Amino acid sequence: MARVTKSKTKQAPVLLWFRRDLRLTDQDAVAAAAESGAPVIPVFILDDSDRKPQRAIGGAARWWLHHSLESLAGSLDKLGSPLILRRGDAVETILALVQETGAEAIHTGFMPDPGDRATDKAIAEALERQDCRLHRHRTALLHDPHKIKTQTGNPFRVFTPFSKAFEAQVHVRPPAPAPKHLIPSTQTKSDKLADWELLPTIPWDKGMAEEWTPGEAGAGVRLADFVADAVNDYEKGRDIPGDAGTSRLSPHLHWGEISPWQVWEVVGEAKGHGGVATYRRELIWREFAAHLLWHFPQITDQPLRPEFAEFPWREDHAGETAWQRGQTGIPIVDAGMRELWALGWMHNRVRMIVASLLVKHLLIPWKDGENWFWDTLVDADLAANCVNWQWVAGCGADAAPFFRIFNPVLQGKKFDPSGRYVRDWVPELAKLPDAYIHEPWTAPEAVLRAAGVRLGVTYPMPVVDLAAGRARALAALKQATGRGS
Repeated sequence: MARVTKSKTKQAPVLLWFRRDLRLTDQDAVAAAAESGAPVIPVFILDDSDRKPQRAIGGAARWWLHHSLESLAGSLDKLGSPLILRRGDAVETILALVQETGAEAIHTGFMPDPGDRATDKAIAEALERQDCRLHRHRTALLHDPHKIKTQTGNPFRVFTPFSKAFEAQVHVRPPAPAPKHLIPSTQTKSDKLADWELLPTIPWDKGMAEEWTPGEAGAGVRLADFVADAVNDYEKGRDIPGDAGTSRLSPHLHWGEISPWQVWEVVGEAKGHGGVATYRRELIWREFAAHLLWHFPQITDQPLRPEFAEFPWREDHAGETAWQRGQTGIPIVDAGMRELWALGWMHNRVRMIVASLLVKHLLIPWKDGENWFWDTLVDADLAANCVNWQWVAGCGADAAPFFRIFNPVLQGKKFDPSGRYVRDWVPELAKLPDAYIHEPWTAPEAVLRAAGVRLGVTYPMPVVDLAAGRARALAALKQATGRGS
């Protein structure tokens, strides 16, 4: 296609390329495009090509993206600049848009994922021969991953020193308002969102639709509710899966429907509440995960600690399938996996418990669990997913030692003592007394019968003996690293 010739009297447009920053408020790429004084062409590209090293989004994330784009498109319509949707290889699509529109600049956010960085590099190199420049803005992170370093000039691999350096070096600026108007450009052809078929054809998304409101407005409501209802008790409440003690902002933050600056600021305004520092520390952990992915992109597939490269993982199709379906026979694990399937989300404490069972008691590779989370989480973030799975598996940066193996029964008794969470998600056990709700296989037959539970029939027996699974995991650790305790 021939390049559009720029008129001497008509200013060339700029492309406003949205990625995982689907908002207008406190969005530096949006602000820069508005301040340019040029006509603005907002665009989102669905790149589900097989180009490496990018990674196609999972099923639950596709559901979220559909609704988030609907919300963003509505907000942009009010500003006078409709959202242009294109599907295809991001590099080819951006270059084609430059040719079609005669754009003189591209404003976008930079992302820490290896695929996004490769895309940016390819676009910047291609644009060197054209009258157009790529401007990347920090829209998703509080810090620049390449700037914070240890005293020796290396990236951080341990969280506590990173968090101290972050607090000392990073100025978390106040959030900025959304522009009131964007100068519209001439009409550019767009795909129809429905044609992308991001929504499931089999309606498994009812629970997600009831739980979530994707988009910038929904993110604002979720933040306000958290500050009003939960931040005061967050330090303790975040570990209780049966309570609404967490912010549930992770999918909104992942898709950039709310800025981390805004979350940091609004939570901080809840002065006198004990959970503020703890919650901000969780935001810094999110930054740490992005920092690790930026400097060690191999962690998407390989353990950061080389001694785990030859770890003796097992292939256990039956065990893995039982784990995925919430049919392991271990109540707290099954509750978490069913919550994940229904809502596209799982409580953070339970994420650690289910991950530990998979990689330690069952000795199934962490990558298998990470892949399942990637497909089923609405907040499936590449940095957080890989870093947190490697943390549980003991093979990543600042990881929990492999020999620290969660006992899911003890975890359930400690953090769900009344069994409320288990009863919500594993209703076949709802009538069991508290004493047996987390280990029904220990209940006397009369108790099981009174509760309507038939082990192996209405609820499965455990897929693994926890003591034997722990011993097997320690033996595997010793084989791989020479350390068993």
